Amino acid sequence: MQVVLGGVGELLITVGLLLGLFVVWQLWWTDVVAGRLQDEVVADLGWDVPAAEPVVGDPARRDAPPVLPAPAQGVTFATLVVPRWGPDYERPVTEGVGRAAVLDTLGIGHYPGTAMPGEVGNFSLAGHRVTYNKPFHLVEELEPGDALVVRTEEVWYVYTVTETRVVLPEQVEVIAPSPGRPDAAPQEAMITLTTCHPMFSARERFVVHGVLDHWLPVADGTPVELAAGA
Repeated sequence: MQVVLGGVGELLITVGLLLGLFVVWQLWWTDVVAGRLQDEVVADLGWDVPAAEPVVGDPARRDAPPVLPAPAQGVTFATLVVPRWGPDYERPVTEGVGRAAVLDTLGIGHYPGTAMPGEVGNFSLAGHRVTYNKPFHLVEELEPGDALVVRTEEVWYVYTVTETRVVLPEQVEVIAPSPGRPDAAPQEAMITLTTCHPMFSARERFVVHGVLDHWLPVADGTPVELAAGA
Protein backbone atom coordinates (compact mmCIF):
# COMPACT_ATOMS: atom_id res chain seq x y z
CA MET A 1 0.00 0.00 0.00
CA GLN A 2 2.81 2.42 0.84
CA VAL A 3 4.40 1.68 -2.51
CA VAL A 4 1.10 2.43 -4.27
CA LEU A 5 0.57 5.64 -2.32
CA GLY A 6 4.14 6.69 -3.01
CA GLY A 7 3.65 6.09 -6.73
CA VAL A 8 0.41 8.07 -6.73
CA GLY A 9 2.12 10.90 -4.88
CA GLU A 10 4.97 11.02 -7.40
CA LEU A 11 2.46 10.99 -10.25
CA LEU A 12 0.53 13.91 -8.74
CA ILE A 13 3.75 15.86 -8.27
CA THR A 14 4.69 15.21 -11.90
CA VAL A 15 1.26 16.28 -13.11
CA GLY A 16 1.49 19.40 -10.98
CA LEU A 17 4.88 20.27 -12.46
CA LEU A 18 3.60 19.73 -15.99
CA LEU A 19 0.58 21.93 -15.32
CA GLY A 20 2.84 24.60 -13.89
CA LEU A 21 5.07 24.49 -16.96
CA PHE A 22 2.01 24.74 -19.20
CA VAL A 23 0.83 27.84 -17.34
CA VAL A 24 4.29 29.42 -17.71
CA TRP A 25 4.26 28.64 -21.43
CA GLN A 26 0.73 29.94 -21.89
CA LEU A 27 1.09 33.16 -19.89
CA TRP A 28 4.72 34.10 -20.53
CA TRP A 29 6.41 32.27 -23.34
CA THR A 30 3.61 32.88 -25.86
CA ASP A 31 3.98 36.60 -25.11
CA VAL A 32 7.72 36.44 -25.78
CA VAL A 33 7.44 34.54 -29.06
CA ALA A 34 4.45 36.47 -30.43
CA GLY A 35 5.93 39.80 -29.30
CA ARG A 36 9.14 39.19 -31.24
CA LEU A 37 7.22 38.14 -34.33
CA GLN A 38 4.91 41.15 -34.21
CA ASP A 39 7.84 43.54 -33.82
CA GLU A 40 9.47 41.91 -36.85
CA VAL A 41 6.26 42.22 -38.87
CA VAL A 42 6.05 45.96 -38.16
CA ALA A 43 9.73 46.44 -39.01
CA ASP A 44 9.44 44.38 -42.21
CA LEU A 45 6.68 46.65 -43.53
CA GLY A 46 9.49 48.97 -44.53
CA TRP A 47 7.37 52.08 -44.25
CA ASP A 48 8.94 55.52 -44.11
CA VAL A 49 9.55 56.78 -40.59
CA PRO A 50 7.32 59.83 -39.99
CA ALA A 51 8.67 63.05 -38.54
CA ALA A 52 9.49 62.63 -34.86
CA GLU A 53 7.80 65.87 -33.90
CA PRO A 54 4.04 66.29 -34.34
CA VAL A 55 2.90 68.71 -36.97
CA VAL A 56 2.28 72.28 -35.84
CA GLY A 57 -1.11 73.94 -36.00
CA ASP A 58 -4.19 72.07 -37.16
CA PRO A 59 -3.36 70.20 -40.37
CA ALA A 60 -6.03 67.58 -39.66
CA ARG A 61 -8.19 66.76 -42.63
CA ARG A 62 -11.88 66.00 -42.29
CA ASP A 63 -12.77 65.47 -45.91
CA ALA A 64 -13.20 61.96 -47.32
CA PRO A 65 -9.94 60.08 -46.72
CA PRO A 66 -8.25 57.66 -49.10
CA VAL A 67 -9.28 54.04 -48.48
CA LEU A 68 -7.23 50.95 -49.24
CA PRO A 69 -8.81 47.99 -51.05
CA ALA A 70 -9.44 44.98 -48.85
CA PRO A 71 -6.27 42.85 -48.68
CA ALA A 72 -5.95 39.10 -48.99
CA GLN A 73 -6.17 36.90 -45.91
CA GLY A 74 -3.02 37.01 -43.81
CA VAL A 75 -1.73 40.30 -45.23
CA THR A 76 -0.62 42.93 -42.72
CA PHE A 77 -1.83 46.30 -44.00
CA ALA A 78 -1.89 48.66 -41.00
CA THR A 79 -0.74 49.22 -37.44
CA LEU A 80 -2.69 50.35 -34.39
CA VAL A 81 -1.21 52.96 -32.05
CA VAL A 82 -2.99 53.74 -28.77
CA PRO A 83 -1.53 56.70 -26.84
CA ARG A 84 -3.19 55.66 -23.56
CA TRP A 85 -1.30 52.36 -23.69
CA GLY A 86 2.11 54.02 -23.77
CA PRO A 87 4.52 55.54 -26.30
CA ASP A 88 5.89 52.15 -27.41
CA TYR A 89 2.53 50.56 -28.22
CA GLU A 90 2.25 49.76 -31.92
CA ARG A 91 0.81 46.47 -33.14
CA PRO A 92 0.32 45.12 -36.65
CA VAL A 93 -3.17 44.76 -38.09
CA THR A 94 -3.64 41.76 -40.39
CA GLU A 95 -6.55 40.59 -42.53
CA GLY A 96 -8.47 37.73 -40.89
CA VAL A 97 -9.39 36.66 -37.37
CA GLY A 98 -8.31 33.02 -37.38
CA ARG A 99 -6.40 32.09 -34.25
CA ALA A 100 -3.60 30.03 -35.75
CA ALA A 101 -2.95 32.27 -38.75
CA VAL A 102 -3.45 35.71 -37.19
CA LEU A 103 -4.49 36.19 -33.55
CA ASP A 104 -1.99 33.74 -31.99
CA THR A 105 0.89 35.00 -34.08
CA LEU A 106 0.41 38.37 -35.76
CA GLY A 107 -1.64 40.05 -33.03
CA ILE A 108 -4.62 42.11 -34.17
CA GLY A 109 -6.97 40.75 -36.82
CA HIS A 110 -9.37 42.62 -39.09
CA TYR A 111 -12.80 41.06 -39.51
CA PRO A 112 -13.13 40.31 -43.25
CA GLY A 113 -16.03 42.12 -44.86
CA THR A 114 -15.99 45.03 -42.42
CA ALA A 115 -14.88 48.51 -43.45
CA MET A 116 -11.26 49.43 -44.13
CA PRO A 117 -9.57 52.30 -42.26
CA GLY A 118 -11.26 55.61 -43.01
CA GLU A 119 -14.14 54.02 -44.87
CA VAL A 120 -17.75 54.74 -43.97
CA GLY A 121 -18.82 51.70 -42.00
CA ASN A 122 -17.25 49.79 -39.12
CA PHE A 123 -13.53 49.01 -39.21
CA SER A 124 -13.66 46.05 -36.80
CA LEU A 125 -10.71 44.41 -35.06
CA ALA A 126 -10.13 41.45 -32.74
CA GLY A 127 -7.22 40.69 -30.44
CA HIS A 128 -6.22 38.67 -27.40
CA ARG A 129 -6.48 40.17 -23.94
CA VAL A 130 -4.09 37.66 -22.38
CA THR A 131 -1.30 35.56 -23.97
CA TYR A 132 0.26 35.89 -27.43
CA ASN A 133 1.55 39.41 -26.66
CA LYS A 134 -1.98 40.36 -25.53
CA PRO A 135 -2.51 43.38 -27.81
CA PHE A 136 -5.79 44.33 -26.09
CA HIS A 137 -4.65 43.61 -22.53
CA LEU A 138 -5.41 47.16 -21.30
CA VAL A 139 -8.69 47.55 -23.16
CA GLU A 140 -10.67 48.35 -20.00
CA GLU A 141 -8.51 51.45 -19.46
CA LEU A 142 -9.88 53.14 -22.57
CA GLU A 143 -12.27 56.04 -21.99
CA PRO A 144 -14.49 58.15 -24.25
CA GLY A 145 -12.33 60.76 -25.93
CA ASP A 146 -9.21 58.58 -26.12
CA ALA A 147 -7.47 58.38 -29.48
CA LEU A 148 -7.12 55.16 -31.49
CA VAL A 149 -4.65 55.86 -34.29
CA VAL A 150 -4.48 53.57 -37.31
CA ARG A 151 -1.56 53.90 -39.69
CA THR A 152 -1.30 52.56 -43.21
CA GLU A 153 1.77 53.14 -45.35
CA GLU A 154 0.68 56.62 -46.41
CA VAL A 155 -2.11 57.74 -44.07
CA TRP A 156 -2.86 58.25 -40.37
CA TYR A 157 -6.51 57.74 -39.38
CA VAL A 158 -7.32 59.19 -35.96
CA TYR A 159 -10.42 57.74 -34.31
CA THR A 160 -11.93 58.83 -31.00
CA VAL A 161 -13.40 56.37 -28.50
CA THR A 162 -17.13 56.95 -28.00
CA GLU A 163 -18.12 54.06 -25.71
CA THR A 164 -17.14 50.75 -24.18
CA ARG A 165 -19.48 47.91 -23.29
CA VAL A 166 -19.68 44.20 -22.49
CA VAL A 167 -21.77 41.88 -24.67
CA LEU A 168 -22.35 38.17 -25.16
CA PRO A 169 -20.33 36.32 -27.85
CA GLU A 170 -23.40 35.87 -30.04
CA GLN A 171 -24.05 39.63 -30.21
CA VAL A 172 -22.18 39.95 -33.49
CA GLU A 173 -24.12 43.08 -34.39
CA VAL A 174 -21.35 45.04 -32.63
CA ILE A 175 -19.29 44.70 -35.82
CA ALA A 176 -22.18 45.53 -38.17
CA PRO A 177 -21.68 48.59 -40.44
CA SER A 178 -23.94 50.46 -37.98
CA PRO A 179 -23.27 48.72 -34.63
CA GLY A 180 -26.45 47.54 -32.94
CA ARG A 181 -28.46 48.25 -36.10
CA PRO A 182 -27.43 45.52 -38.54
CA ASP A 183 -30.01 46.54 -41.14
CA ALA A 184 -29.18 50.25 -41.13
CA ALA A 185 -26.91 51.84 -43.74
CA PRO A 186 -23.74 53.31 -42.17
CA GLN A 187 -23.48 57.07 -41.93
CA GLU A 188 -19.96 57.52 -40.55
CA ALA A 189 -16.56 55.89 -40.39
CA MET A 190 -16.23 53.90 -37.17
CA ILE A 191 -13.77 51.59 -35.44
CA THR A 192 -14.59 48.67 -33.12
CA LEU A 193 -12.22 46.64 -30.93
CA THR A 194 -13.39 43.28 -29.60
CA THR A 195 -11.74 40.96 -27.09
CA CYS A 196 -12.61 38.33 -24.51
CA HIS A 197 -14.08 39.28 -21.13
CA PRO A 198 -13.45 38.89 -18.27
CA MET A 199 -9.75 38.11 -18.01
CA PHE A 200 -8.93 34.45 -18.69
CA SER A 201 -12.47 33.78 -19.90
CA ALA A 202 -14.37 33.76 -23.19
CA ARG A 203 -17.77 34.05 -21.50
CA GLU A 204 -18.35 37.59 -22.78
CA ARG A 205 -16.82 40.16 -25.10
CA PHE A 206 -15.44 43.59 -24.21
CA VAL A 207 -16.21 46.03 -27.00
CA VAL A 208 -14.84 49.49 -27.75
CA HIS A 209 -16.49 51.75 -30.33
CA GLY A 210 -15.06 54.90 -31.84
CA VAL A 211 -15.58 57.32 -34.73
CA LEU A 212 -13.14 58.81 -37.21
CA ASP A 213 -12.20 62.33 -36.14
CA HIS A 214 -9.67 63.22 -38.82
CA TRP A 215 -6.91 61.89 -41.05
CA LEU A 216 -3.45 63.03 -42.05
CA PRO A 217 -0.97 62.00 -44.76
CA VAL A 218 2.09 60.40 -43.18
CA ALA A 219 4.25 62.62 -45.39
CA ASP A 220 2.85 65.66 -43.56
CA GLY A 221 4.10 64.54 -40.14
CA THR A 222 2.83 62.83 -37.01
CA PRO A 223 -0.63 63.44 -35.46
CA VAL A 224 -0.58 65.59 -32.35
CA GLU A 225 -2.34 62.76 -30.53
CA LEU A 226 0.96 60.88 -30.59
CA ALA A 227 2.98 63.72 -29.04
CA ALA A 228 4.56 62.90 -25.69
CA GLY A 229 2.09 63.71 -22.95
CA ALA A 230 -0.77 64.27 -25.34
